[in-house]
Order: sequence, then structure tokens, then C-alpha cells
Amino acid sequence: YRDLHTFELQAPTRLIEWACGSRVCVAGYGQSDGNEILQLIPPPTLLTKETQGLCPERDFKVECGGFSERPVYSLKYVPDTSLLVTSGPPDSSLQVWQVSAEDSDVIKSVSSIATENGTGQSWAKIATISARAPWVLHGSRLDRVQITEVESRKNIYTAAPGGSEELSGLAFLDCNTLLLCCATGQLCLADIRQPQSLVEAMSVPSVPCSEHWCMGTRHGDQGWEPSSQPVARLSSTGLLTLTDLRKTSEFLASAKARVPSPGSGAEFLCVSWAPALEGCLAISGFDGTVHVYDTQSWDSSGREAEPIFVHKGHAFGGAGGSGDPPLVTVHTWHLQKPRTLLSAASDGSLHVWDWVQPCGKC
Repeated sequence: YRDLHTFELQAPTRLIEWACGSRVCVAGYGQSDGNEILQLIPPPTLLTKETQGLCPERDFKVECGGFSERPVYSLKYVPDTSLLVTSGPPDSSLQVWQVSAEDSDVIKSVSSIATENGTGQSWAKIATISARAPWVLHGSRLDRVQITEVESRKNIYTAAPGGSEELSGLAFLDCNTLLLCCATGQLCLADIRQPQSLVEAMSVPSVPCSEHWCMGTRHGDQGWEPSSQPVARLSSTGLLTLTDLRKTSEFLASAKARVPSPGSGAEFLCVSWAPALEGCLAISGFDGTVHVYDTQSWDSSGREAEPIFVHKGHAFGGAGGSGDPPLVTVHTWHLQKPRTLLSAASDGSLHVWDWVQPCGKC
């Protein structure tokens, strides 16, 4: 490691979200009332673009916080506002939160967004954008996808009726184009200017139907056209596929990650592209580790890939509350520092780490 910071949360978290001013938002997912939502100030060394030397302050600090009566399974900061949107069981409704002003340290609930036929549906996956107005894209199933204006709660878009497949993720490619990923691995494209159209982008390889898939998209602030941003998909057995949305008839590349199969379910699967490193992605959710891969040498063979770095810090942090070894519940990349990642685990540990660059690698 070049650098490693650790912070112990009061409860396990499955969310890390960068907020305004380089703040970090985290939230708990316990089943009891009183799940914390916290906005943390990172250590000073993470607030500068240049790598600093020794720094006296190496801990996160709690800037403000609040409590949710329901488990928080998804959390997104609404760009250009002081709002957060969260979702979680027992239904697909959304909760909207106001991050405190300078004279307060409270994150307070300000409204909720109900969904049509939301009762009985699983929790909603969410994505946010502020290209035209503060919007939230949300849905739990392919036929339950909507865009809602956050502040007015006005419905902006409802997807055309289609399949009822469970969603594992969704994203704005731009202010008009949406990408949806089903738990089965199927990708679908939608254009909000054509609400009755839903285009299947690409199915997955022939694999057992019991596998669960998630997706990761590139950040859209690097000057790339949205359609040229490769989409990564990760299965619960560690299969990784890369897809160019301009040519969906074939895989751009595929590989097998060197990870154990999950013991139960795949609710914490996570794959993400590095915003400041070309061709690098990270995966987690199988055990107490985070694997980083350089995809630039991958082909369509699907052979096993060698990670360029494995973060094992959570695995050595002790057992979680259930007595089981800690499981990494989420990770995310620092938006400016190329090799810096944040990861959280089921034992409440939050790590920030930066690995030494190997020669010839990203």
C-alpha cells in the first residue's frame, strides 16, 4: 500500500456515496429502526489532488447525520443540490433527505416518493442526474421503471410495459438515455423521448439461470460519448463481460475473476470502473477482499484473469456481528485520485486505500 485509512462505523453499511465538497455519505442496512445516515469528512490527505506526506489527521470525521426507520439499501446524492435519495425494504418507495446547513449537524427526512403498485415490490434501485432538473431514476423491476423530479415529485417518465424481471441496477447514460440491468444479466436501453420503446442491448452468455448479475458503467465526465462507454457485468460466479453498446452482437471482452462463489445469495455484488484509470475496474461482494483488474489485455476467451491488486484489509479485521468473517458490502473509487478506493464491510469497517503502482500496470 501507498496509503491506508480505516474508520469503524457503529453498524455495517452497504453504501458509499461521494457528495459535494468531497464529502462521503454512508448508511446502515440493519433490519431494526434507527439506521444511521452519516456524512463524513475524509482525512485531509484525501482532500488534496496531490499526494501529501505524513498527515497528523488520518481519521474520518462525522460532519452530520440522521436516522432512517427502514434499512437503507441504496443511497444517491442528487447533483447540484443538498439532497439525498434512499431506498430499502419493505417496498419500492423512495425517501428524500436534506443534508444539514452549516449551522446544523442533522440530516433530516423531507419527503417520500411513492411508486405505483409499490406495495409488495422489492426495494428500488436508483440513479440521479441534474442535467435539466434534479431527477431520480428508480425501479425494482423492468416494468416498474420511472423518472421522478425530486423536489416536486412530478413523474417525468414511465417505461413501456415489458417483462417483470428483477432489476439489479440502472443508470443514466445521458439526460435522455437509460441503461437497465436485470438480475439475469440482460441489458436494456431506453430513451425517455420514446417512452413506448425498450431495446434489449444484449443478453448474457449461456450460464446457469441461477446466477445473479450486476453492472458497472463508466463515469460520463471524461469526454466520452455515452454509447462508447463500455459496460461491465459481473456474475455471482465471478464471470466478467465487457459490452460496447454501439455493437451489441458480440462481447468486447470476457474473463473469469479469481474469486470464491458466494455462500448465500449475491446481494453485495459490486463492479465499478476507475474514473481516472483507463481500462481498470474493481469487483467485490464475494468475501472480505476487493480485486482490481486491468482489462486492456482481455479478449473474448473468458479465461481466468490475474488481478493487479487485492485489498485484504477487511478479511483480517475480525468477525462480523453474526460471527462470520467480514464480507465487503460495497466499494467505490475516489473521483480524482487514480488508485484510491473506499470499501466497507459487514463488520462496520470503512477503509480508504491506495496501492503502489506496479511497473507496466495501470
